[in-house]
Amino acid sequence: MVRVDTHQHFWNLDEVAYPWLAPAYGAIYRNFDADDLAPQLRATGVEHTVIVQAMNSYADTDSMLAIAAAHDWVAGVVGWLPIHDPAETARKLDEYGRNPWFKGIRHLIHDEPNPDWVVQKQVIEGLQLLADAGLTFDVVAVFPNHLKHVPTLAERAPNLRMVIDHLAKPPPGAEERGTWRQQMAAAAESPNVYAKVSGLNTIMNDAENWTYEDLKPLIDTAIELFGAERLMFGSDWPVALLAGDYAKVWQETLKCLADLSAGERDAILGGTGNAFYGLGL
Repeated sequence: MVRVDTHQHFWNLDEVAYPWLAPAYGAIYRNFDADDLAPQLRATGVEHTVIVQAMNSYADTDSMLAIAAAHDWVAGVVGWLPIHDPAETARKLDEYGRNPWFKGIRHLIHDEPNPDWVVQKQVIEGLQLLADAGLTFDVVAVFPNHLKHVPTLAERAPNLRMVIDHLAKPPPGAEERGTWRQQMAAAAESPNVYAKVSGLNTIMNDAENWTYEDLKPLIDTAIELFGAERLMFGSDWPVALLAGDYAKVWQETLKCLADLSAGERDAILGGTGNAFYGLGL
């Protein structure tokens, strides 16, 4: 079965503006391109990737699409559209919709001052345009302000395929973790909602010494709620470098999935992402 990393980024600070990416981010405050990632993919056996937007801009989207066109191991791009402006979204869909690598969009919801931004009427209208075009929506459903809105989105746009990035960044505390589970369970009730096993290393208290044992309870909960057929692996590289590296994220994730059947592992490590994004691998 094909191995797909459904969540990685590239950025060139000389060509595209990323205001959120400040020098305080240390290891990831530099340019990252395809030549940085390709050797790590070969080393782990990951065959294809999906590049995900890192800024709400056409410039970022255009940069990703250019990289995808130049590298056959890039299977798709999750770009950006101004879904809060349905008329502009419709106009750009005519352009981007013709690009074979353009598979869906994401918006940095957690950067919006309004925590209810994503359930505004005009945003729902923009998302419906996306659904009607057969494209997908990556939800930056950061707990607790945004994950709770996923069932509403699923109800109002029932034909929109959505994926919750990074399992909504589960909180560390036991009480908050219980609420997170409840909200994830509510989201999982809708069959058009998926989730990414990604970005979990960077929420660990110990950035250097975490292991699969720290990740496993979170991944086990996701498997219980969504099933392997609605879960997909993502490295969140290069953000992952804040707490490890590509190889460690891959290997520790494999350990978490060791008890699953071969079919379930194949789904999470490639099959689900292939089907969700329509990669045709």
